[in-house]
Amino acid sequence: MEDKELTLDLARQTRDSVSALARRMRQERPAHGLGLTSASVLSRLDRVGALSPKELAAAEGVLPQSLTRQLASLEEHGLITRRPHDRDGRQVLMEITDAGRHLVESDRQRRDAWLAQAITKRLTPVEREILGAANKLLDLLSET
Repeated sequence: MEDKELTLDLARQTRDSVSALARRMRQERPAHGLGLTSASVLSRLDRVGALSPKELAAAEGVLPQSLTRQLASLEEHGLITRRPHDRDGRQVLMEITDAGRHLVESDRQRRDAWLAQAITKRLTPVEREILGAANKLLDLLSET
């Protein structure tokens, strides 16, 4: 097999493996009733802090109009709040609340616990070291 074909095969395998793990991780998500976009928005606000709806939409790769309902629902449930933008009075910033932070943290803890158990149960110490190296490579790929 040529180098180009090997690389394409590796790309397919990686895509399939990452997709399968992502699906499995979603199954471990608590039944909080949030859709994937809303959960992603909450997680982003927890990680990076307050953002405008426009910034959130860009970061999530969706149109700002597409987030309108999700943001309203998150606010209605007390998971985010709106506040005036620090520099532009015409805009607002979305911030995660303590309740939103708690939801994100419990979600992460549950999925981390499942993954840690799977790693412990299914991987040898050598495989765990390889997984650590693979994680670094996946991080590099996600930056491109």
